[in-house]
Amino acid sequence: MAYPMTVFHFRVEWGGTQIGFSEVTGLNIEVQPIEYRDGLSPEYSVIKMPGLKKYGNITLKRGVFKGDNEFYAWYNEIKMNKPERRDVTISLLDEEHNPVMVWKVINAWPTKITSPDLKANGNEVAIEQVEIAHEGIRIDNE
Repeated sequence: MAYPMTVFHFRVEWGGTQIGFSEVTGLNIEVQPIEYRDGLSPEYSVIKMPGLKKYGNITLKRGVFKGDNEFYAWYNEIKMNKPERRDVTISLLDEEHNPVMVWKVINAWPTKITSPDLKANGNEVAIEQVEIAHEGIRIDNE
């Protein structure tokens, strides 16, 4: 019997140090519909045609490590209309660590960095996150 893949074994290659991420969200693709109707149409409703593709921003979360400022260094490269664009590869892995499904994110750049919430009575790992904008996703389901 075949089972669906689990979501907890994945790798993110983002152009920085190879470090594990704890969560990836926002891998969505949408085609915006265009509504149209001409006056001669015998139907009293619009037709819908595919329009522009729209990609949501992706959020990458990982633990905070002493001396690791790579998210901030990437963010600080943004100069007016010229961010440092990187291709990001997100791979869902099988039990032998081989990619089974791969999302190739094109021309990504950071739009937002969120530092961890600090709590005096907290008992969890400090997690930082970076939100990236991009110009498309290619999906390979191997």
